[in-house]
Amino acid sequence: MKPSTLTLTLCLVVNLMGYTNEEISIKAYDATGNYISESAELNMLLKNSSGETNKRNLTMKKLEGDNGDKTILEFTTPADVKGTILLTHEHLTKDDDQWLYMPGLKKTKRIISKNKSGSFMGSEFSYEDLSSQHYKKFLHSGNAQEVILNGVKHYKVERKPSDENSGYSKQIVFVETKNFLIQRIDYYDKNNNLLKTAIFPDYKKIDGIWRGMKIEMTNIQTKKETVLDWVSEKIKVGFTHQDFSQSILQ
Repeated sequence: MKPSTLTLTLCLVVNLMGYTNEEISIKAYDATGNYISESAELNMLLKNSSGETNKRNLTMKKLEGDNGDKTILEFTTPADVKGTILLTHEHLTKDDDQWLYMPGLKKTKRIISKNKSGSFMGSEFSYEDLSSQHYKKFLHSGNAQEVILNGVKHYKVERKPSDENSGYSKQIVFVETKNFLIQRIDYYDKNNNLLKTAIFPDYKKIDGIWRGMKIEMTNIQTKKETVLDWVSEKIKVGFTHQDFSQSILQ
């Protein structure tokens, strides 16, 4: 076989094989990375199965790290949740550390691993949902599929949480092919039934970095919904690790 023919054959094989699930997960993670640090103001809208709503406001601070991100979520309104703080230290090779400060009790509670699948403040987000979804925290196998979602080409990726205490058996992630931005995640419970769906309908480039500006989380089994809507967002704001120490909870 001539060298040119061999090269062409190899290229065709690579193109036919496509991307693996892990390769797409890496590209999706990198697509919104390199923000270094960020601060944001958010609205949280909780909707029950009858359509009744409850609105909250909160602030978010994040710091990007090689061994995992650090995050602070603090409620600012209404009065019954004001001052409640969730501090998360993500770890890529062991369980994340999470602490919840409750101002009414003036106490800090550590969120233990087996409770991280529980609801965060009555929302449809679990504690583990609010930790960074780094690709190294999931197990991947096989190739990604190309599918059409809402008339647009996406990669369909299957990943399984490596943490045995996760509330999910697997997640199906839909990543837009043109920019590698995640548009939807389907979460399956331990019985392998569809539990929740997260939709990411709005992205915005800030200083050249893609950031998600809205998440619509719907619990398929209970018909409840929680929407996180970014009111403002700033990146590269100069936070340090000291800004995310446990002392901020005191």
